[in-house]
Amino acid sequence: MIARRDPEILLRRYWNKPDIPAVSAGLSLLSVGYRVALASRDRAYRCGLLSTGRLACPVVSVGNVTLGGSGKTPLVELVALALRDAGATPAIVSRGYGRKTRGAHVVADRHGVKLSPPAAGDEPVLLAERLPGVAVVVGENRLEAGRLALAACGATAIVLDDGFQHRTLAKDLEIVAINGRAPWGNQRLFPRGMLREPLSALSRADLLVVTNPATAADVEAVESVARRHNTRAPLLVCRYELIDARDVRGEAPVHVAALAGRRLLAFAGVGSPASFVETLASADVRLAAFAEYPDHHWYTEADLRDLAAQARTLGAEGLITTEKDWMRLRSLERVATPLWVLSVRLVLESGREVLVEALGRALQAAAGRS
Repeated sequence: MIARRDPEILLRRYWNKPDIPAVSAGLSLLSVGYRVALASRDRAYRCGLLSTGRLACPVVSVGNVTLGGSGKTPLVELVALALRDAGATPAIVSRGYGRKTRGAHVVADRHGVKLSPPAAGDEPVLLAERLPGVAVVVGENRLEAGRLALAACGATAIVLDDGFQHRTLAKDLEIVAINGRAPWGNQRLFPRGMLREPLSALSRADLLVVTNPATAADVEAVESVARRHNTRAPLLVCRYELIDARDVRGEAPVHVAALAGRRLLAFAGVGSPASFVETLASADVRLAAFAEYPDHHWYTEADLRDLAAQARTLGAEGLITTEKDWMRLRSLERVATPLWVLSVRLVLESGREVLVEALGRALQAAAGRS
């Protein structure tokens, strides 16, 4: 691991190894304030002080209860494809975290991608490129963005990316992604831990999806905790499937097996860097080192030069990163060091018929309202 001093990374490491009582006490105090704010917001919605709007089409939310790293983005892709297979015209609505624009914008429509990653955010552009013909819209106000998706893109169903905590838009189906290897972190609320909400929030979920568990015991452990808060939602299991690897110098993608035995320096700015390291291990990549960056980090040319220099010092054959990270660095000047981008997708291991039925019910319920 190449050590970095970014606050987000230091906080993430502290969650795993809290060793300063005064810091733990301070973070716990802040967590109390955060919990009070969550409860006040919930009460405001229940009392009608804050309102929830509804679109004239089904809305399927894909979210999580932790800060990143649950496989939410590939699950959004999977759900959008399932809706299209069911005969709907889905559009993905996202906040577009980290983008340099404000307001609602069409990132992609059936004719192609319209915005760059800086203007739209890394995940929306990644989804747009992975799903040709599927509209993607970004906006801080998801209700406004949803209306734009209907009016400008002809959507008949909305997939709400990262929508579990979002309340301004009414949802017909709540899908919660759970990291199968690190489901709850230290089970503490932010900023003392990685929980965005107390685990009791799982009671709102209609489907629970465990992503990339290492063993059946991991699934059982997740289910044991989840069932304390939700006994009705079916539990599905997904795994990552390696697609290919591409050298960004312009060479054609190769089978992931071509990376086996190669000594590479890996880097990523994602919510769960450990998951990327485990994925590389499954591809038999020999890691010279791993450089961790904050989630959604926008790389600079100095970052790339530094990574290339470290690769040379360590005797690595090249660099390797994720597709999401590639969105945030592909406009930069290339370095001479080979840079590989690993492509993965999420595949349902169990429960496909449950997902299809749930999506079908959401489509029918919306049709009944019109």
